[in-house]
Amino acid sequence: MYSLKYQLLFSSVIAVIGGVIAAFYFSVSILLTMLIVILSVGVSYSILILFVYRPIQRYHAVIQSQSEKEPIQRVMIESSDEFLHLSDVLNTMLESFRKDIIRMKKLESVRTEFLANVSHELRTPIFTTQGLIETLLNGAIDDKKVNREFLRKALVNTERLNTLLGELIDISLIESGELKLRFRFFDVISFLKDTVNEMQTAAEQRKITLRLDGDTSQPIDVYGDKDRLRQVLVNLINNAVKYSEPKNSVTVTYNNQRDFVEISVRDTGIGIAPQHLPRIFERFYRVDRDRSREVGGTGLGLAIAKHIVEAHEAEFKVVSEVGVGSTFTFWIHKQP
Repeated sequence: MYSLKYQLLFSSVIAVIGGVIAAFYFSVSILLTMLIVILSVGVSYSILILFVYRPIQRYHAVIQSQSEKEPIQRVMIESSDEFLHLSDVLNTMLESFRKDIIRMKKLESVRTEFLANVSHELRTPIFTTQGLIETLLNGAIDDKKVNREFLRKALVNTERLNTLLGELIDISLIESGELKLRFRFFDVISFLKDTVNEMQTAAEQRKITLRLDGDTSQPIDVYGDKDRLRQVLVNLINNAVKYSEPKNSVTVTYNNQRDFVEISVRDTGIGIAPQHLPRIFERFYRVDRDRSREVGGTGLGLAIAKHIVEAHEAEFKVVSEVGVGSTFTFWIHKQP
């Protein structure tokens, strides 16, 4: 491969040599002199056309096609070292543009879907609460058989709205990178005991047996954001309780490894079909929408939990079988 400057120099040398030869033969034959001049100029012009002008035209065509939003195409010109390097740079830029376009289209699709889901999730409890209040105002408030029940349902809907708004704030902070985690050392055993005890009331209300298995006599220090990890564990236990039938069990276990502690939440509930497993951590995705609305799920809990676990440089493992139950597992590192 030759440098472009040598190609230009070669073209100029040919023109100069042709001019010198033409001057030498000028007194001999004017026709031969003109032929030599034309030939030297033609060769020089051809070199410039082939090695300079046409490559520039190809670059211009590629750039013009991008400005007109045509499909992105690669360009590779090897006529000189400079053009080869320029091809690499241009292809890198075009690949970056392609990724940006794909990312923007995906973000637009996600934004549209997110707004539609939020609107739907907000509309349902608002309309339900509105209907309950209107019914009470139209005379049902004097009916002792229904007034307290209607007020209880309205309270449930407002609590659902409050939970939804809180989770929307959480996921917006997480995905914008504005959520700051506060890492510190804490005892994971007391953390598990406190969280399980806190969730006992919710489990008892649905007649579910909730227990913590394992030796809880020796403390084990881990490193992470205790409050956010508690949010993860509460979500997993809450889901396990909600999607289990009465008299089923939910078990929280831990596995102490050298560098981390593995935490699992296992239930004997309805389970998750294989086709749903890859999508359960998506925002607003529900395996059973009717049951989710019945038990008050927002569809954001697992998405938030996944972000928090990934921020701790860990991930979820999920094993589930329909009619048998599910096990959600994540881990917490012992050191930063």
